[in-house]
Amino acid sequence: MTRCRLELSGVLVILVGFGLGCGAVVEPDSVVGNPGVPKPVFDQASRPDTIQLVADAVSLPPLTLQTLDGRTLTSDDFRGKVTLVNFWATWCGPCRAEIPDLIKLQERYATQLQVIGVSTDEGPTQVVEDFSTQFGINYPVVMSTPELNQAFPGVMALPTSFIVDPDGRVVRTHVGLVSPGILEQETRFLAEIDPNITVDLVENDRHALLVNAAHATEIPGLDLATLTPTQRVTALQRLNEELCNCGCQLTLAQCRINDSACGFSLPLAEEVVAEVASL
Repeated sequence: MTRCRLELSGVLVILVGFGLGCGAVVEPDSVVGNPGVPKPVFDQASRPDTIQLVADAVSLPPLTLQTLDGRTLTSDDFRGKVTLVNFWATWCGPCRAEIPDLIKLQERYATQLQVIGVSTDEGPTQVVEDFSTQFGINYPVVMSTPELNQAFPGVMALPTSFIVDPDGRVVRTHVGLVSPGILEQETRFLAEIDPNITVDLVENDRHALLVNAAHATEIPGLDLATLTPTQRVTALQRLNEELCNCGCQLTLAQCRINDSACGFSLPLAEEVVAEVASL
């Protein structure tokens, strides 16, 4: 038995040595037998067999973006790729939680996917630059502009991600934290990597309810324009943490967005804003 194992080991060593000597390339991130197809990043359990895309996809207008590292990008630069436009902020906890997954997706699907981070921070851009460096963000980061807000309307919570197909149409909007496996499946389907993924067409989801860890940035019925940038951040943090007492088990921000007619959340939210403004 020992001799057989030794002989087998010798054969394997010879085969491996032959393969390497002939210039064989090991591609651990590619599907075995098909080196041009990236292997999934996330486990099978997190990647659904069926994804949802909107039936009435909207084409984006021409866009020009200025990245924090001084580059000028246009929407034409991303034609032919899947684009994931992620609205976030350095102070947003859920945003911080999902950035490592976006980094993994960008790294694995470098030729099929372009992630773009749109920072909604209102302070100095240096804060965003330092954050990007610290987290090792490997995709372009731009600051939010009126042009971007018009192209991607309805961002009332962070993070919010828009999925754009290779033809430049917005085919999905995710409000709040979303499973990275879903983002990966959307990428693999739209990039025509995995033909086994099926699609359910749904109505436009721009007005999706705020759930899970979404961090609201615009609150129905409240005027935050009179607050300083620092006060605004403080108010939003409190509104996204303090619960409404109407029994909905949602934060004040979530209750205002899901049920703007709630008679409990508005006065409580107004009280929070008034307290912050007086500081």
